[in-house]
Amino acid sequence: MIAGVIVDLAVGLLCVVLGLLLWRKQKVSILHDYHYKNVKKEDIPAYARRMGIGLIVVGAGICLTGLLCLAESSLWWIPLLAGFILGIAVMFRAQKKYNGSLFS
Repeated sequence: MIAGVIVDLAVGLLCVVLGLLLWRKQKVSILHDYHYKNVKKEDIPAYARRMGIGLIVVGAGICLTGLLCLAESSLWWIPLLAGFILGIAVMFRAQKKYNGSLFS
């Protein structure tokens, strides 16, 4: 059980750190190049901000899951599901708005 909590916290913190780098430092190179190849130069700050926030939300959900598992709560799945749905939705909308195509 403790190993699962450590993995949850490590993966969650990694997502939060990468999200912060993406948002604050605009390091779009963290993403695969096909995700941002059609994004205009002037849209990079807004794109990086939204993608970073989405990744932070996913990471926060994973961290909360680990903490709830540590507390032996049976509701661990709620922050995991909420974090993924909200975070992926934010990233999906940013990808659609700024890259023009979702699957190009």
